[in-house]
Amino acid sequence: MQGRVVAITGAGRGIGAAAARVFAGAGAQVALLARNGAVVGELAAEIGPQAMAVGCDVADWASVQAAVQAVLGRFGRLDVWIGNAGVIEPIARLADADAALWGLGIDVNLKGVFHGMRAAIPAMRAQGCGTVITVSSGAAQTPYEGWSSYCAAKAGALMLTRAAHLEEGGNGIRVLGLSPGTVATEMQVKIRASGINPVSKLEVSDHIPPDWPARALLWMCGEGADGWLGRDISLRDPEVRRAVGLIQ
Repeated sequence: MQGRVVAITGAGRGIGAAAARVFAGAGAQVALLARNGAVVGELAAEIGPQAMAVGCDVADWASVQAAVQAVLGRFGRLDVWIGNAGVIEPIARLADADAALWGLGIDVNLKGVFHGMRAAIPAMRAQGCGTVITVSSGAAQTPYEGWSSYCAAKAGALMLTRAAHLEEGGNGIRVLGLSPGTVATEMQVKIRASGINPVSKLEVSDHIPPDWPARALLWMCGEGADGWLGRDISLRDPEVRRAVGLIQ
């Protein structure tokens, strides 16, 4: 990743923060995007001069557009865009869900993915190459009780991955998604507290650490993942875990 520029949304914690450290460790220049600019500022300071922090709300098109311009202004290019920002709320059955909160989930988890693609792809097209990765979920293909907003948004994001690959694959842009499974992040704390659906019954020890999907994201930037272009890669797949180097 020497000389490559990687932008990560939702970089303040969980998978995003782990990915920032993994990519920086591989030699990339990293742009850390999150609504809480102070949190990503602290992480950027920890990583060093190869990192920059940008306050960015993925649900707001103008905010995402400005963030990409800031990255281009600092580093001059954009090689990898990782759409990681996401929310699980509202965890509620359809008949009980707050309509505004349900819509906010769509704004972040689906429209946020579109905003990122829309902002990053023109820059990548101009330079003739790039990789766009969306952090997906098994919820893109399987409904879960109480997660109607999250499941609908993730299903839509998977279709965006397919559409972007169809439209931009011929322009040297690689588009794919990562379905990491359950990861030990703050989101799992919220899920467990809800008590709704079988995922909330999982123990902490059932979840993989955030650095596993972070390492998978790094691997996905190489040709080893080309067989999955336009699709989601499942980190539950033992063959994928072996390819990434997570298991023997």
